[in-house]
Amino acid sequence: MSNTYTKIHIHTVFTVNKREELISKKWRDRLYKYMVSIINDQGHKALAIGGTANHVHILFGLCPNKSLSSLMLRLKRETSEWINNEKLTKSIFRWQKGYGAFSYSPSHVPNVINYILNQEAHHAKQTFRDEYLNILQKNNVEYDERFVFDSI
Repeated sequence: MSNTYTKIHIHTVFTVNKREELISKKWRDRLYKYMVSIINDQGHKALAIGGTANHVHILFGLCPNKSLSSLMLRLKRETSEWINNEKLTKSIFRWQKGYGAFSYSPSHVPNVINYILNQEAHHAKQTFRDEYLNILQKNNVEYDERFVFDSI
């Protein structure tokens, strides 16, 4: 086989340090557009970004010769720098350490996109903590609840 063909969909979730509600609706769309540019610049394909004031969900097509961890490191570093350089928050902006990453088959992509784009409505009914633990459980990820979140 002379070429490589892949279809790897990754859903990542990460939160503002200590889950502070620092991502303002005033500049959230600008942040998402910046994230899209970082993701696509790295050879991946951004499919959906959504979230609330304290966390972000991203669905993207993973480029098979790039690592997920490198993308997440760059994405969190560059967006933190951008938020701080633009002085979009009163305090220093940081993302919490770590992230969740889950793979989905192509048949699930439309539902995941819908879920990501409707985070505000979703969180009117469920907290981020409950949502994240539910995602871990649905994906059969073993975890110790003591170490899932940094203390607030």
